[in-house]
Amino acid sequence: MTVTEKSCAEALIDFIQASPSPYHAAQNPNPAWERLSHDTMDRIRPGKMFYLPLFRTGAVIVSVGKNPRGLLRIACAHTDFPCLRIKPNPVMCDQGYGRLNVETYGGLIRNTWLDRPLSIAGAVTLRGADSFTPELRLVDFRRPLAVIPNLAIHMNRKVNEGVELKPQKDLLPLLFQTDAVGDSVDDRGRLEALLADHLGVCAEDILFYDLNVYPVERGCFLGSGEEFLSAPRLDNLSSVKACFDAIAQVPEEGVSVAALFDNEEVGSRTKQGAGSLALSMILERVYLALGFARDEYLRAVLGGLCISADVAHALHPNTPEKADPTNRPLLNRGVVLKVAASQSYACDPEAFAAVKDICLRENIPHQVFTNHSDARGGATLGSILSTLLPMKTMDIGVPILGMHSARETMGRSDQYALTHLLTAFFSA
Repeated sequence: MTVTEKSCAEALIDFIQASPSPYHAAQNPNPAWERLSHDTMDRIRPGKMFYLPLFRTGAVIVSVGKNPRGLLRIACAHTDFPCLRIKPNPVMCDQGYGRLNVETYGGLIRNTWLDRPLSIAGAVTLRGADSFTPELRLVDFRRPLAVIPNLAIHMNRKVNEGVELKPQKDLLPLLFQTDAVGDSVDDRGRLEALLADHLGVCAEDILFYDLNVYPVERGCFLGSGEEFLSAPRLDNLSSVKACFDAIAQVPEEGVSVAALFDNEEVGSRTKQGAGSLALSMILERVYLALGFARDEYLRAVLGGLCISADVAHALHPNTPEKADPTNRPLLNRGVVLKVAASQSYACDPEAFAAVKDICLRENIPHQVFTNHSDARGGATLGSILSTLLPMKTMDIGVPILGMHSARETMGRSDQYALTHLLTAFFSA
């Protein structure tokens, strides 16, 4: 294990710890990137890098070559992850306890959220100068605030035979204990009071919030040789971090883009998701600002290459029969190239060949994943995006265990392989 591989994995742990919500994950990590808005895209010039927020939970980073007439390269990932989202009017008081009313977001493994210290993060909107310009503030309490307690085995002797957890009944986080016998106005406003104190504002100025609870424990290395990395939100902050790191340089030719979308876990069909026109509109404005005609932009798209980065399933040591007989990715064996005849993963012969050739030229370890033919697999944003930006597209990612668990496991060296591949992709 090289120092570079370990430092890359350590940086991923730091990034995950600092990104407990899509709002935090999408923030600009590089002060050298010029921040633009949709009103200032005319500033785009060759030889520079730009950061455009995508409705605050996504982002588009554009690196324009000194000669922008070259290949359009796009790497994309998603900032969201399966979790528990807090509903409006969330406080439920009964039996001397105060719980939060939450709903599941994405296909999380429910029982992995039990008995874990949980914190709260996301965004809060406050009254602004007028009704159309509220102030949005990010929130991260960064300390244990809640827990979803398991039911003791003495009260459910069949718990080890499998228990169905109902989100509305069994997944409500315990936030506080109340002195009141029943419901009270003060208790119902406990979350707003907590937010107001954290932000230093009046509770009456809070108009709305978009908050999730998250496991507060930090990621770590494990294994006898510390060869594994355990952390929450590896799906898909591992890919987000690699995109940020890989696009740090200005290419000699062409336009390079890192596009970070939200809402992949619930279908991508939102204004900030891969199923929207947002990226195609932004790219067209980029090319127009650089002096290209619209026809030249359309040709650039059709001739471009896109890599969709999202985690992949590793062979599970206890259930190897669930894996495909001949395509069985392992941890610490490199980047996974995903193939599916159904096109649930984006792939075609030319895109596969281009990515594999980069791996071979750069000596990047790589492997292939396909679903077991008797099981329905997952999907990601690559195929969705390629219907709106028709270009050669390839789905890749790092292999992990426990996908959609509150805490997942990956190989410590694989983050470096993914970052190396995306960096080579942008500079090839």
